Amino acid sequence: MAGEKKEIAMKRIALLLTLAVTLMIAGCVPSLNPLYTEKDLLFDKALVGVWSDNDDSKETWAFERSGEKGYKLVYSADGKAGEFEVYLLKLGETLFLDLYPDDAAFKEINRNDFYKSHFLPTHTFAKVTQIEPSLQMAFLNPDWLKEFLEQSPKAIGHEKTGDRIVLTASTKELQKFVLDHVSTKNAFGDEPSNLKRIKSKP
Repeated sequence: MAGEKKEIAMKRIALLLTLAVTLMIAGCVPSLNPLYTEKDLLFDKALVGVWSDNDDSKETWAFERSGEKGYKLVYSADGKAGEFEVYLLKLGETLFLDLYPDDAAFKEINRNDFYKSHFLPTHTFAKVTQIEPSLQMAFLNPDWLKEFLEQSPKAIGHEKTGDRIVLTASTKELQKFVLDHVSTKNAFGDEPSNLKRIKSKP
Protein backbone atom coordinates (compact mmCIF):
# COMPACT_ATOMS: atom_id res chain seq x y z
CA MET A 1 0.00 0.00 0.00
CA ALA A 2 2.78 2.41 0.95
CA GLY A 3 4.55 1.62 -2.32
CA GLU A 4 1.41 2.35 -4.33
CA LYS A 5 0.87 5.67 -2.55
CA LYS A 6 4.47 6.67 -3.23
CA GLU A 7 4.12 5.75 -6.89
CA ILE A 8 0.90 7.78 -7.19
CA ALA A 9 2.58 10.73 -5.48
CA MET A 10 5.54 10.55 -7.86
CA LYS A 11 3.26 10.39 -10.89
CA ARG A 12 1.36 13.42 -9.60
CA ILE A 13 4.60 15.35 -9.14
CA ALA A 14 5.66 14.42 -12.67
CA LEU A 15 2.33 15.66 -14.03
CA LEU A 16 2.57 18.92 -12.12
CA LEU A 17 6.09 19.48 -13.33
CA THR A 18 5.03 18.86 -16.91
CA LEU A 19 2.19 21.37 -16.57
CA ALA A 20 4.55 23.86 -14.98
CA VAL A 21 6.85 23.73 -17.95
CA THR A 22 4.03 24.61 -20.33
CA LEU A 23 3.36 27.83 -18.41
CA MET A 24 6.88 29.22 -18.56
CA ILE A 25 8.48 31.63 -20.96
CA ALA A 26 10.11 29.62 -23.75
CA GLY A 27 13.78 29.00 -23.09
CA CYS A 28 13.69 29.49 -19.31
CA VAL A 29 14.40 27.09 -16.47
CA PRO A 30 11.44 26.72 -14.07
CA SER A 31 12.02 26.40 -10.32
CA LEU A 32 9.60 25.26 -7.64
CA ASN A 33 11.15 27.67 -5.12
CA PRO A 34 12.01 31.38 -5.33
CA LEU A 35 15.55 32.69 -5.61
CA TYR A 36 14.98 35.28 -2.87
CA THR A 37 14.33 35.65 0.82
CA GLU A 38 12.86 38.85 2.23
CA LYS A 39 16.28 40.21 3.24
CA ASP A 40 17.57 39.91 -0.34
CA LEU A 41 14.92 42.16 -1.88
CA LEU A 42 15.37 45.73 -3.01
CA PHE A 43 13.39 48.20 -5.08
CA ASP A 44 14.84 50.32 -7.87
CA LYS A 45 12.42 52.75 -9.48
CA ALA A 46 14.64 52.79 -12.58
CA LEU A 47 13.11 49.44 -13.56
CA VAL A 48 9.60 50.93 -13.82
CA GLY A 49 8.48 51.56 -17.37
CA VAL A 50 7.99 49.79 -20.68
CA TRP A 51 11.05 48.20 -22.26
CA SER A 52 11.66 46.81 -25.72
CA ASP A 53 14.53 46.09 -28.10
CA ASN A 54 13.16 48.70 -30.52
CA ASP A 55 10.23 51.12 -30.95
CA ASP A 56 8.37 48.86 -33.37
CA SER A 57 8.84 45.59 -31.54
CA LYS A 58 5.82 43.46 -30.69
CA GLU A 59 7.67 42.19 -27.62
CA THR A 60 7.51 44.46 -24.56
CA TRP A 61 8.26 44.23 -20.86
CA ALA A 62 6.08 46.61 -18.81
CA PHE A 63 7.09 46.95 -15.15
CA GLU A 64 5.12 48.85 -12.53
CA ARG A 65 5.49 49.02 -8.78
CA SER A 66 3.50 46.53 -6.70
CA GLY A 67 3.71 46.84 -2.93
CA GLU A 68 6.79 48.00 -1.08
CA LYS A 69 9.46 46.00 -2.91
CA GLY A 70 7.67 44.20 -5.73
CA TYR A 71 6.79 44.80 -9.35
CA LYS A 72 4.00 43.75 -11.64
CA LEU A 73 5.24 42.75 -15.07
CA VAL A 74 3.12 42.46 -18.20
CA TYR A 75 5.14 40.62 -20.82
CA SER A 76 3.65 40.96 -24.32
CA ALA A 77 4.65 39.18 -27.51
CA ASP A 78 2.81 38.63 -30.80
CA GLY A 79 -0.38 40.18 -29.45
CA LYS A 80 -0.53 37.97 -26.35
CA ALA A 81 0.24 39.07 -22.80
CA GLY A 82 1.14 37.37 -19.53
CA GLU A 83 1.27 38.90 -16.05
CA PHE A 84 3.95 38.16 -13.48
CA GLU A 85 4.85 39.03 -9.92
CA VAL A 86 8.47 40.14 -10.03
CA TYR A 87 11.09 40.81 -7.37
CA LEU A 88 14.50 42.41 -7.77
CA LEU A 89 17.14 40.97 -5.46
CA LYS A 90 20.84 41.21 -4.84
CA LEU A 91 23.06 38.23 -4.09
CA GLY A 92 26.65 39.19 -3.42
CA GLU A 93 27.33 41.93 -5.95
CA THR A 94 24.90 40.64 -8.58
CA LEU A 95 21.30 41.65 -9.27
CA PHE A 96 18.66 39.12 -10.27
CA LEU A 97 14.98 39.15 -11.18
CA ASP A 98 12.62 36.46 -9.92
CA LEU A 99 9.45 36.04 -12.01
CA TYR A 100 6.30 34.21 -10.91
CA PRO A 101 3.00 33.98 -12.84
CA ASP A 102 0.28 36.21 -11.39
CA ASP A 103 -2.48 34.20 -9.70
CA ALA A 104 -5.09 36.34 -11.44
CA ALA A 105 -4.08 34.85 -14.76
CA PHE A 106 -5.02 31.36 -13.58
CA LYS A 107 -8.45 32.56 -12.49
CA GLU A 108 -9.09 33.80 -16.01
CA ILE A 109 -8.27 30.48 -17.68
CA ASN A 110 -11.48 29.15 -19.18
CA ARG A 111 -11.37 25.80 -17.38
CA ASN A 112 -13.11 24.38 -14.35
CA ASP A 113 -11.58 24.65 -10.87
CA PHE A 114 -10.68 20.95 -10.72
CA TYR A 115 -8.68 21.25 -13.93
CA LYS A 116 -6.98 24.46 -12.83
CA SER A 117 -6.03 22.91 -9.49
CA HIS A 118 -3.56 20.73 -11.38
CA PHE A 119 -1.51 23.67 -12.62
CA LEU A 120 1.66 24.43 -10.71
CA PRO A 121 3.07 27.96 -11.16
CA THR A 122 6.86 28.13 -10.99
CA HIS A 123 9.62 30.71 -10.69
CA THR A 124 12.18 31.71 -13.28
CA PHE A 125 15.10 34.03 -12.72
CA ALA A 126 17.43 36.22 -14.70
CA LYS A 127 20.77 37.86 -14.00
CA VAL A 128 20.60 41.64 -14.38
CA THR A 129 23.84 43.26 -15.52
CA GLN A 130 22.42 46.79 -15.68
CA ILE A 131 19.12 48.67 -15.56
CA GLU A 132 20.10 52.02 -17.02
CA PRO A 133 20.54 53.33 -19.65
CA SER A 134 19.38 49.99 -21.07
CA LEU A 135 17.96 46.95 -19.29
CA GLN A 136 20.35 44.05 -19.70
CA MET A 137 19.26 40.70 -18.33
CA ALA A 138 19.82 37.04 -19.14
CA PHE A 139 17.86 34.00 -17.99
CA LEU A 140 19.50 30.82 -16.74
CA ASN A 141 20.36 28.88 -19.90
CA PRO A 142 18.46 25.53 -20.11
CA ASP A 143 20.90 24.07 -22.66
CA TRP A 144 23.89 24.85 -20.47
CA LEU A 145 22.10 23.50 -17.39
CA LYS A 146 21.16 20.24 -19.11
CA GLU A 147 24.74 19.64 -20.23
CA PHE A 148 26.13 20.61 -16.83
CA LEU A 149 23.77 18.27 -14.94
CA GLU A 150 24.62 15.38 -17.24
CA GLN A 151 28.18 15.72 -15.94
CA SER A 152 27.27 16.67 -12.35
CA PRO A 153 23.75 15.33 -11.62
CA LYS A 154 23.98 16.02 -7.87
CA ALA A 155 25.05 19.66 -8.24
CA ILE A 156 21.52 21.00 -7.72
CA GLY A 157 18.15 19.42 -6.88
CA HIS A 158 16.09 18.89 -10.02
CA GLU A 159 13.65 16.66 -11.87
CA LYS A 160 13.52 15.88 -15.57
CA THR A 161 10.30 16.02 -17.53
CA GLY A 162 10.87 15.04 -21.11
CA ASP A 163 13.76 17.14 -22.37
CA ARG A 164 13.16 19.85 -19.80
CA ILE A 165 14.62 20.35 -16.32
CA VAL A 166 12.68 21.70 -13.35
CA LEU A 167 14.71 22.85 -10.35
CA THR A 168 13.48 21.48 -7.02
CA ALA A 169 16.24 22.84 -4.79
CA SER A 170 15.60 25.06 -1.78
CA THR A 171 16.07 28.83 -2.00
CA LYS A 172 19.36 28.58 -0.11
CA GLU A 173 20.65 25.93 -2.51
CA LEU A 174 19.48 27.93 -5.54
CA GLN A 175 21.30 31.03 -4.32
CA LYS A 176 24.55 29.14 -3.85
CA PHE A 177 24.23 27.54 -7.27
CA VAL A 178 23.63 30.78 -9.20
CA LEU A 179 26.43 32.55 -7.34
CA ASP A 180 28.80 29.67 -8.10
CA HIS A 181 27.97 30.02 -11.79
CA VAL A 182 27.16 33.72 -12.18
CA SER A 183 30.33 34.14 -14.27
CA THR A 184 30.42 30.67 -15.83
CA LYS A 185 30.53 30.84 -19.61
CA ASN A 186 27.06 30.30 -21.18
CA ALA A 187 25.35 29.67 -17.82
CA PHE A 188 23.26 32.75 -18.47
CA GLY A 189 23.46 32.64 -22.25
CA ASP A 190 25.90 34.19 -24.70
CA GLU A 191 24.61 37.75 -24.57
CA PRO A 192 22.11 39.49 -22.28
CA SER A 193 19.04 41.19 -23.69
CA ASN A 194 19.56 44.87 -24.39
CA LEU A 195 16.19 46.60 -23.87
CA LYS A 196 15.61 50.32 -24.04
CA ARG A 197 12.89 52.22 -22.24
CA ILE A 198 10.13 53.24 -24.68
CA LYS A 199 7.78 54.60 -21.99
CA SER A 200 8.44 55.89 -18.49
CA LYS A 201 5.20 54.35 -17.21
CA PRO A 202 3.24 51.24 -18.28
